[in-house]
Amino acid sequence: MNTIAYITFRGMLGRRRALLLFILPAVLLLLSIGLRVTGNADLDTAAALLTQFGLGALLPLLALLAGTGVIGPEIDDGQIMYIMTKPIARPVISTTKYLVAVALVVGFGVVPIFVSGLIMNGLTAGLASGFALGALVGGIAYCALFVALAVMSRFAVTIGLIYALVWENLIGRYASGVRTLSVRQWAISVTDLATNATSVTSEVHLSTAVPLLIVLTALGVAVAGWKLRTLSITGSD
Repeated sequence: MNTIAYITFRGMLGRRRALLLFILPAVLLLLSIGLRVTGNADLDTAAALLTQFGLGALLPLLALLAGTGVIGPEIDDGQIMYIMTKPIARPVISTTKYLVAVALVVGFGVVPIFVSGLIMNGLTAGLASGFALGALVGGIAYCALFVALAVMSRFAVTIGLIYALVWENLIGRYASGVRTLSVRQWAISVTDLATNATSVTSEVHLSTAVPLLIVLTALGVAVAGWKLRTLSITGSD
């Protein structure tokens, strides 16, 4: 398990897509510094930036990069078969890679979101910690979803982009029912609970968001393990 995790980390940070893991949080931090320096980092503006860019763009895109990147390329080029020939349960392989994806999201998503909140408002109203908590639970669920997609389909990145950008950010703005099936809204619900900032409001009740976060995470991890187990040793489904 440790060897799989090490190889996965090395592979992720050695690919070109790893640049995006650094670029996306860097943009958030630069925006935060810019708002602070210009005196525009009031609580409402900070909350808007962390909601729209932090939870709405940075978090799902990082989770998509990490969730699909930890296992998708290995399935596509057949390298996963070398690991699958070892005496390791296939659900252990998928779960290890899922945990690596979560670790990457924490390091490149959750931590920068927390630091961004500190830069703009310090510890005021628990904004930084509240958004960090929301990003953490949202990132855990996103990774489960995207790892499962990566095991199930060669078009996982495209499907993930459609979900994160079209379903959550476009359709979700106009169709209230869609928001109930939005990881972003579930994360905002947790953030709303953890911060006193009145500008942070969730459109999904916490009693709905938390169970859905748990179900999606458990289901995603289970499906990834089951689907990986069904892959033939020659690489065909």
